Amino acid sequence: MLVGLVGRGIQLSRTPYMHESEGRAQGLAYVYRLLDTDRMGTPRPPLADVVRYTEFFGFSGFNVTFPYKQEILPLLDELSPAARDLGSVNTVVLRDGRRFGHNTDMWGFRESFRAGMAGVARDTVLLVGAGGAGVAVGHALLDLGVTRLLVHDIDAARAAALAARLEARFGAGRAVAADNAGTALASADGVVNATPVGMAKLPGLSVPAEELRPAHWVADIVYFPLETELLRHARSLGCRTLSGEGMAVYQAVRAFEHFTGLPPDVDRMKAAFAAFGGNAAPR
Repeated sequence: MLVGLVGRGIQLSRTPYMHESEGRAQGLAYVYRLLDTDRMGTPRPPLADVVRYTEFFGFSGFNVTFPYKQEILPLLDELSPAARDLGSVNTVVLRDGRRFGHNTDMWGFRESFRAGMAGVARDTVLLVGAGGAGVAVGHALLDLGVTRLLVHDIDAARAAALAARLEARFGAGRAVAADNAGTALASADGVVNATPVGMAKLPGLSVPAEELRPAHWVADIVYFPLETELLRHARSLGCRTLSGEGMAVYQAVRAFEHFTGLPPDVDRMKAAFAAFGGNAAPR
């Protein structure tokens, strides 16, 4: 079985190791390859060409990461209900000459949050990032019972569009665009970073460090490095934190099932993630 990951700057991803380890454990000849467009020459090839490449070489499917989770949509034949609702795809299954899009990010973040943030206050939460991952995280947070979600993005129009979309789905007043991350954080119980800020190749904090307080909880979807600058600062203040590890594992669990039709062993995939040497990139 041949599958892969399409994205930019993904050479240190742990996803191949998780998938291949689980494949071996289940007796599959399972190969997972990185399709990193940053290494495909200048200019980078169009996404449509990369998708055709996977079909030509017999891929059974591929995962999709930054910055292609929304760009992939018009290239697909069919979307799962979750992918359609979110307008974002991170898993594509190739079967019978057709391309089927799925989204496992929402489920992955939700399961990670349930396991790692049980009991935290969820009255008002700040979500930073309204891109493909932010859409999934926003839906997951409101599904988890967050009363009011403040959505911030460097692209104000994108934040407003996501807030409106979430309100249409979850009800009036449940989501609102926030122009200033620092002001929004001051009134929030916790914050989730759903941007690439904090990755090794994009260091920094997505919110003003001076606005963080010990009472805040802080979650990050980045797992390269596992302890981002945001999480490191939050921990130094005594904040409760959640790294991107859980989301990375759970979304991979569901993606493996889509690719193979077989139920994976969650604990085994967690162990594979933890055993992988060094740091890793966002899924």
